[in-house]
Amino acid sequence: MTITTDTIHPSGATAEALLVGVDVHRRFGPTVALDGASVEVVAGEVVAFMGPSGSGKSTLLHCLAGILEPDQGEVRYRGSRIDTLPDEVRSRLRRDDFGFVFQFGQLVPELTALENVALPLLLERVGRPRARDRAAHWLERIGAEGVARARPGELSGGEAQRVAIARALVARPAVVFADEPTGSLDSVATEEVMAVLTEVARAEGTTMLVVTHEPRVAAYANREVVLRDGSVAPLGMVAQ
Repeated sequence: MTITTDTIHPSGATAEALLVGVDVHRRFGPTVALDGASVEVVAGEVVAFMGPSGSGKSTLLHCLAGILEPDQGEVRYRGSRIDTLPDEVRSRLRRDDFGFVFQFGQLVPELTALENVALPLLLERVGRPRARDRAAHWLERIGAEGVARARPGELSGGEAQRVAIARALVARPAVVFADEPTGSLDSVATEEVMAVLTEVARAEGTTMLVVTHEPRVAAYANREVVLRDGSVAPLGMVAQ
């Protein structure tokens, strides 16, 4: 039987447990990255994952997104496990349900900003005119319509991240994973990018997970999840 993305969307799934990691362990050789981390994310939340360097926050994000497979534990999305799905199905899930914003944008250098934003739609076989129209709409919505014809090398850091945000949201994903989205930006661009990202995500009802070590970035979230030594720290423990 061919497994489709629909396989992991059982009827009766509830928003209260949209994305869950249970006792997640992950090693890279002898290095322990995650040591029994557990977290639950409610639909529509903006959650900041905080912790010192090496605490496992990015690894946990990648496990929840289906990019990495846990060595032990479970990851559930809409009530069903995704960590045990075949690579092909997890790839389809990331394409159809998840959006991603990374520290350096990771835009395709040969494409214009408009073409970069349209790319996820083209991969879904949306017609080119419609994909370009939707991309233009999202560039306008996040205040980057003026750079539509520019290539990534011609953009400032803040402009590139705005384009990356539009690309992450253009297909209307259920969850956006943002890994240090402002790590390469100055303080002014950081505030601008986070304001746009969280405002649009909340307006769309999009769940968002943000990895950061900056309290000013975490302040845009509904709540913080603090990691230490590969585990989720008790409530009230402050990240350093």
